[in-house]
Amino acid sequence: MKSLIKVILILGLVSGSSFFIVQSTGLITIDRIDYWFNEVRSISPLYIGAAVLCLMFIDLFISIPTLATIMLAGFFMGTVLASAFTIAGLTIAGSLGYLLGRRFGEPILGFLLKDDAQRTELQESFMAHGFVTILLSRALPVLPEVSTVIAGMTKMSFPKFLTAWLISITPYTIIAAYAGASSSPRSPEPAIVAWAVLTSTLWLGWYFFKRAQKRFP
Repeated sequence: MKSLIKVILILGLVSGSSFFIVQSTGLITIDRIDYWFNEVRSISPLYIGAAVLCLMFIDLFISIPTLATIMLAGFFMGTVLASAFTIAGLTIAGSLGYLLGRRFGEPILGFLLKDDAQRTELQESFMAHGFVTILLSRALPVLPEVSTVIAGMTKMSFPKFLTAWLISITPYTIIAAYAGASSSPRSPEPAIVAWAVLTSTLWLGWYFFKRAQKRFP
């Protein structure tokens, strides 16, 4: 498990650094996303949908505020369209992350973990806990993107990965989109409640997962 945590932390640090760079430069912020959505709102919801899809794809490489983006999409497009475009974008991004990890995983692992025993431990740990890691990955920033790459690195079967990924993103997206659709600048309570419920549920999931690991290692 130590090797898995080490790889997650290193990849997470690399991915997470992009968030601070992007935020400091003002390239992609939640205010800017809100501005973009407002600009294309009068044209067609499909343009907002295309922007959402692109942002979910970009999130694989440059960390963006995903939850806030989904809620904004729900506010501008409604629950159904926002959910559909977000799930499509996250599925494409997740699949690409998996394929990149599968294609370039061995040299990356060789660089991060010099010892063969550590690489074997990583494989075994992710085989045992990878499905749940992907399910609960949205509890932490950048962990979803990192988990897709590690799934490819460790040669998790693609159907198993995609199942875990879809189970993870679908309810998360629908709840966030619905909260956004039910909110307004004057009444943001649904979005606040959804954020609290999603975050606490995922953190509780991690808590019980860690307890189960200690009880049944």
